[in-house]
Amino acid sequence: MDSIRILERLLAFPTVSRDSNLDLIGYAADLLGSSGIACEVIPSADGHKANLFATIGPADKPGIMLSGHTDVVPIDGQNWTLPPFAMTARDGKLYGRGAADMKGFVACALAVCVKASKMALRTPLHLALSYDEEVGCLGVRDLIEMLSAAPQRPLLCIVGEPTNMQVATGHKGKLAARAICRGREGHSALAPLALNAIHLGCDFVRVLRDEQERLAREGACDGDYDIPYTTVHVGKINAGVALNIVPNLCEVDFEIRNVAADDAAGILDRLRIAAARIAADAASIAPEAAIDIEITNTYPGLDTPAASEAVAFVKSLTGANSTMKVAFGTEGGLFSRDLGTPAVVCGPGSMAQGHKPDEFVSVEQLRRCDEMLTRLLSRLTDGWP
Repeated sequence: MDSIRILERLLAFPTVSRDSNLDLIGYAADLLGSSGIACEVIPSADGHKANLFATIGPADKPGIMLSGHTDVVPIDGQNWTLPPFAMTARDGKLYGRGAADMKGFVACALAVCVKASKMALRTPLHLALSYDEEVGCLGVRDLIEMLSAAPQRPLLCIVGEPTNMQVATGHKGKLAARAICRGREGHSALAPLALNAIHLGCDFVRVLRDEQERLAREGACDGDYDIPYTTVHVGKINAGVALNIVPNLCEVDFEIRNVAADDAAGILDRLRIAAARIAADAASIAPEAAIDIEITNTYPGLDTPAASEAVAFVKSLTGANSTMKVAFGTEGGLFSRDLGTPAVVCGPGSMAQGHKPDEFVSVEQLRRCDEMLTRLLSRLTDGWP
């Protein structure tokens, strides 16, 4: 079965992160099993989702791992003109939610695994499919725990996020957090006697904006990124019940995406100090005033040396002469940090199409990915490294 036919099946599974991916994992396991490939399915704690791990070739040697996530972002509120959970082929493009991010690569990876099952690989090929990547690389952590206890760990990981088949060596780390701002409720007609938690939240947002300005001006700089400095971003504010009630609670969700030379924990410490100062100033009105910050998720950045053997190997598969870094996060940083497995990001399509209505990947990009993975099989048959 070729990658386009597999992609058609994958796009039909509505694996939005809030929903189950078990039907897709079952399809992948059946497809691989029909070629004699044994799969290990690692379920989530609630059994609602699962990772999949498979090895083709000798089991007593470390190999090359292809990694992809099976979840996609929601379509809610988006103006799709084509069916999001069915493949539409038009003018050399294949449309559907997840076509670029990143079921196109998953389809190519499954196709090459089937092809590999008919070959005598001297170095094994591993496939890792995960869930909940879109909400913070959550599901892959159980798979990493399994691999950390295995006799062999992969030599190299190729994360197939969309890079237009360019070789990416890094991405920023991410720390997601929530500032819980507590004031004192009251009637809006007597607002000065209460303490508006939204006002505390706005004061904290000002702190975040000041920190962003400082980082852009004085922070570490990595020119390989489109935005070369660490960014601080507010994504959501939740507060208030009714206009005539002074709210006593405001929650501000924010994130830090840090370049390798910046310490996200150190940035968060500065933000905590500023938050405590805001709360202390407000205590003259309401002694219960507080701004507590809790981390909701974090994952490390990826910074694989461009001159490393791992990068040279992937470049040899693609024919690339240069490398890049990507703005979005991947599970590659976790594989690198927790397993000591060097990771490179390279996959079909562009993230410029990801998360948008009428998302697509081109047939040409899938062809180039298929060719890269076919070259990989040749190298594994020869016994690289």
